[in-house]
Amino acid sequence: MGEYFRDNGMHALIIYDDLSKQAVAYRQMSLLLRRPPGREAFPGDVFYLHSRLLERAAKRSDQTGAGSLTALPVIETQAGDVSAYIPTNVISITDGQICLETELFYRGIRPAINVGLSVSRVGSAAQLKAMKQVCGSLKLELAQYREVAAFAQFGSDLDAATQALLNRGARLTEILKQPQYTPLTIEKKL
Repeated sequence: MGEYFRDNGMHALIIYDDLSKQAVAYRQMSLLLRRPPGREAFPGDVFYLHSRLLERAAKRSDQTGAGSLTALPVIETQAGDVSAYIPTNVISITDGQICLETELFYRGIRPAINVGLSVSRVGSAAQLKAMKQVCGSLKLELAQYREVAAFAQFGSDLDAATQALLNRGARLTEILKQPQYTPLTIEKKL
């Protein structure tokens, strides 16, 4: 259905929820059909299965209708392990990923995005100039804060620079919290 809209000059969004469960079902069917298993008992063509599906999302040229189909695949990881076979495959196909963490969600940080693991291949090319300036160091600061905060739990004697990093990171995290169902304008984001 999404391809119909794309091919007729319209824009569509498709969300695959969730490709890891689809891969497990495909593995079970392949094992029942006695296909030779590969890594983690998945059949060798599971990468081809996902790439064939996700590469159907595209932006058409003006000569072919100018429609678009955007795909958002969802992958559930086991204990946040993005280096498992299926997450690694899907990450290698897509233009980036947003990694959500339940720990952040339970701490009231919403959206619960792990900035250290979330990346974009398009990145700053799709951002406004003002957003690039603000976000340039922000992601790095938040990733450093999360790393230092994890180790700071175990020790009480912190130097002034580490304490300053923890204080700034906590303030940034608080500022970046966003209430549910309240999209922000670009001006407020900046």
